[in-house]
Amino acid sequence: MTNWDHTKDVVVVGSGGGGMTAALVAAQAGLEVLVVEKSEYYGGSTALSGGGLWIPNNYLLQRDGLNDSLEKARTYLQHTIGKRTPQSLQDAYLENAPEMVKYMASNSRVRFHRSKGYADYYPERPGGMADGRAIEGSPFDGSKLGRDLDKLRPMGIKIPAGLAFTASEYNKLGMITSTWAGKWVALKVGARTLLNMLTGVKLLALGQALAARLRLSLKDENVPLWLNSPLKEIVIESGACVGIVIEKEGRPVRIRATKGVVLAAGGFDHNQAMREKYQKAPVNHEWSSGNPANTGDAIQLGMKIGAKTDLLEDAWWGPSSVPPNAPVMFHVGERSYPGAIMVNAAGKRFTNEAASYVEVVHAMYEKHTAENPHVPATFIMDSRYRSKYIFGTLFPMQPIPESYFTSGYFKRGDTLEELAKQCGMDPKSLAETVKRFNDFARSGVDEDFQRGDSAYDRYYGDPTVKPNPCLAPIEKPPFYAVQMVAGDLGTKGGLVMDEHARVLREDDSVIAGLYVTGNNSAAVMGNTYPGAGSTIGPAMTFGYIAAKHIAGGKIRPVGKLP
Repeated sequence: MTNWDHTKDVVVVGSGGGGMTAALVAAQAGLEVLVVEKSEYYGGSTALSGGGLWIPNNYLLQRDGLNDSLEKARTYLQHTIGKRTPQSLQDAYLENAPEMVKYMASNSRVRFHRSKGYADYYPERPGGMADGRAIEGSPFDGSKLGRDLDKLRPMGIKIPAGLAFTASEYNKLGMITSTWAGKWVALKVGARTLLNMLTGVKLLALGQALAARLRLSLKDENVPLWLNSPLKEIVIESGACVGIVIEKEGRPVRIRATKGVVLAAGGFDHNQAMREKYQKAPVNHEWSSGNPANTGDAIQLGMKIGAKTDLLEDAWWGPSSVPPNAPVMFHVGERSYPGAIMVNAAGKRFTNEAASYVEVVHAMYEKHTAENPHVPATFIMDSRYRSKYIFGTLFPMQPIPESYFTSGYFKRGDTLEELAKQCGMDPKSLAETVKRFNDFARSGVDEDFQRGDSAYDRYYGDPTVKPNPCLAPIEKPPFYAVQMVAGDLGTKGGLVMDEHARVLREDDSVIAGLYVTGNNSAAVMGNTYPGAGSTIGPAMTFGYIAAKHIAGGKIRPVGKLP
């Protein structure tokens, strides 16, 4: 191609955490960078997330005197991921992730804090940590972005202006009726919200804060970001990627990249045809909490030029519910709170409800049959649970909207048998299941699925409930049921990369000039989810690795840490 419209050193496709990190590091290395984004908003699925990163041996752990190391983390991944992904890829992540967060904290507007006590998802396995390795982007005043704040991808669930809380604070808020720590955090968040409203601060938290900090960092470096510019073609000449074609204002725009193209355009969360082709049934893109703009365009274009793919059958799964006239709800803490269970269509428990969300949905699919469906499953709770704990956007003791019942989202019964009939399951079976669970709750030992044994289970448990913070009898009427579908935070299958984030062909040869990160790539984490932030951590880390490789290793040194 000779008729290029623009020429840059580096072109980044996608403006989530991985894409913006790659763009920033490359720009700070002195390269001319352009970011193109398909949708009208920047931030990708990062802006919709909790903003966490799973970073072993990070500097915040070291500051707090916690014992972690590369070898310890490698042992943990060997006992979680195993050989599902190459050791070279896992090592690239473990070696570069702590370096990446130090780089970002010292060279950009990005700031992190520890998610204290948020355990790894398999903390009892060799190398696991009950203290956790998760960090998250710190809250941020969005007004510093000026007009660009309006282009930040909005959260799926609308949050009142001024109200913002971190993932760590959300954990405490879940215990607002049970602990003084929960009440104190609620008071702190309320006071902060009032102050923000009085002072005009537009406080952002979770993934929105992280995405906003990255965007302002790009503005500091004068990196252009084009919205409404979908990728249409990856240009290959003599076996190497030399640029891309996008669509802008209704016409094709050809952009040459003299040093590299970084694909960070997300997965195929909302491409129903791809999901049906590669993933188990039943599957529905409307169950996904991923970026609505993620339809797998860059993955399909990668396939077209001969790129290798992997893990297309998997996703960052999590039990989710579908409220009426509202976004899908991804459920995390609710499954650990004592006094609720999940059952299949036969009214039987089938897994540890408090296990990591990906494990619960894996169990749903593994045990699903046409004769005894597990997808969807049903979440059962009693009135004591509803009066004490958060469920979705419902706070404790908050009246359940009538629309939840008329739509069938919530079902209610004065007895378990009545509730079972409304759910279309055998009343006797559900009653027997609850009776057996209640016996376990009173003894504190879940003999069937060991709920509450793991430090991860207990992170969202109620510490005032003894002897097991995740178990309490389901016995106070009326009883409630909500259908749980196989939701996700995005797909995890995509283009295969090497330890330098370069895209590989089917024969494992490198497509020169083409890099990939985030859910555009086949996840380094394989079929597992080692800890909170196992999506954004690798996305930003391999974005950093890609930029470093493109720059020949000549990037800005780590400065003074905040």
